[in-house]
Order: sequence, then structure tokens, then C-alpha cells
Amino acid sequence: MKSAPPPEWGKSPEDKAEQLFLEGPRSRRAELGFALGVVAEMVRGFRALHFVGPCATVYGSARYHDTHPYYALARDVGAHLARAGFTVMTGGGPGLMEAANRGARDVGGRSIGCNITLPEEQRPNPYLDRMVEFRHFFVRKVMLAKYSYAFIAVPGGIGTLDELFEIAVLIQTGKMKEFPIVLVGVDYWRPLVEFLRVQLVAAGTIDSKDVDRILVTDSPVEAARHCRDVGLSKFGLSSTQRFRPRWYLGE
Repeated sequence: MKSAPPPEWGKSPEDKAEQLFLEGPRSRRAELGFALGVVAEMVRGFRALHFVGPCATVYGSARYHDTHPYYALARDVGAHLARAGFTVMTGGGPGLMEAANRGARDVGGRSIGCNITLPEEQRPNPYLDRMVEFRHFFVRKVMLAKYSYAFIAVPGGIGTLDELFEIAVLIQTGKMKEFPIVLVGVDYWRPLVEFLRVQLVAAGTIDSKDVDRILVTDSPVEAARHCRDVGLSKFGLSSTQRFRPRWYLGE
């Protein structure tokens, strides 16, 4: 199945409701209504994702078509993560998100999408076993983080960097356990990693361990093996065909 063309980001009018909220204080009733809407969205996400099993989240660009080499790379990543026992979770959109979900589907693995409502519609890809749609980016990012034991970034843009660095900050500050962070695509990610090590570590704004914990590889096999090994050794996942956390209660 050929993937749909990726969206042209930023070509449509903004979400006026979001824009109004971010402009500053409003009436107390309006602020309460917004907060209640966020809570309702989070509860809906909890209910949909509670029993999907231990996930590995794959971040990546929506802009690559299925003929691009990065699409094939992300598809392999999804397949090997599924073989390693993870449910593959993405943003649920096209491009490399679709590729990772498709790779999981190829080998009979589970495939989950946390899609986002945008002014320019982001269609959910056709390789999802379950899809949850969110209005707010921050709620979506909570879900991608909450249910995952590993975080893998294939080539992507500002959104991928935003998601990746939020996970890195949560680990750096101890808000999240030291789950694996993997960058797949050495040539693509090398300038970023060099900037972190040469500029930020040298300037003392981060520690060397903040970079050392990131695995950079061209191998989907190595990426999946690293995620699985850390999951088995540090986070109480079982070595069964499909992982089960200790709290897992069933489908």
C-alpha cells in the first residue's frame, strides 16, 4: 500500500482556540473549562493505552515518502522492536511514523498511534492496531512517554527534536528513569551529537553522561537489542516472547 503524501506543515490557519489560550490570562471560567478539557483528554488516553503492553516509542519525520531510504530504515526499526517484544508506538501519522508502525505490522507485532489534531490534517496511517487522537501536543507527549520503556528517534525535524529533548530532560532531572534513548541514522544525527559533546559538554551546560546515555547507530538490530537488554536488566520486564511489566494484568 502506497502511503499518502505527507502534509505541508504551516500552510493552514492556526487553531484559534489554542491561540487564544496561549495569548495570556482569560476569565476564570474559561481557564477552568480548558483545564477540565485537558483532564478529560488525559483520562481518555489512559483508558485507551493502559493495557497495550510495554511500548517503545519511535519519533520521526512525517515528511518522508515510502520511496525514501529513511522510510525503509524506520520500517526495519519497527520490525525489530516488535520482534524484541515491544509494542511499537508512534505519533500515528504519515512518513517515518507510518514506516515504524508498518514494520511492526509486517512481523505480527502490535502497533499504536497517538495522533494529533492539526490545522493541516494529519491523517492516521493505515498500520495501526489502535489509534488515539489528541488535541493538545503536551497531552500527546505525556502518553508517548508514560507507556514506553525506550525512545528511538529516526531522522526528523523540529517536532522530533522537541520530543527527543523532552525525554532527555526528564531523564537528566530524574523525573524519568534512565530508559534507553537511541538515535538511528549516524550521518543524520552526527552533527547534533557533536554539538552536544563539543559545545555543551565543553561549556559545562550539560554533563558528559547526558550524551553518553544516547546510543547512535545505523543498525535497527542493535537499536532493538539495546532497548530489550536494558528493559530486561533494569526495569523488570520478562523475557517472554512479548514483554509483560510486573503490573500487567492482561488484555
